[in-house]
Amino acid sequence: MPQVSKEAHKDGDYFVNYEEKVFEDVKADEGEKALVTFHTVAFEGSIGLVNILNAIRLNRKGYETSILLYGPGVTLGIQRGFPTLGDEAFPGHLNFNKNLEKFMSEGGKVYACRFALQALYGHGEPSLIPGITPIAPQDVLDCILLHQKANAVVLDTWTV
Repeated sequence: MPQVSKEAHKDGDYFVNYEEKVFEDVKADEGEKALVTFHTVAFEGSIGLVNILNAIRLNRKGYETSILLYGPGVTLGIQRGFPTLGDEAFPGHLNFNKNLEKFMSEGGKVYACRFALQALYGHGEPSLIPGITPIAPQDVLDCILLHQKANAVVLDTWTV
């Protein structure tokens, strides 16, 4: 039987060189925009949280950044908590809420499709995190087209 002779890892050890950056740190030029779209279900995978964090980062790089929640993506923008709204039932339970609130507090805009909100998920506008702007289903495409016309950075997120 082979023996393991290497010392066990411990708190504070590094596994990778996290300080080396290969690419230059890109900043937005004056007036540049970014749009991050979400067609993903809350808690079904990591992409919802990862791209909210990407939107925060784009905003901090100087891009006028918007998030578009449509289809199942509206579930990212719904108020949650247990046993009451705002109560965190377990660590990370409110990660979408807290990060969307942080994004909006830093100047980011969040839009949520009214059709998906009501017809697909049975919620009304009062269910949204305060600060999220509800939009008509026809606005979903126009939001994307306006950002494309503005040569915005567009990150589309789809999960099925």
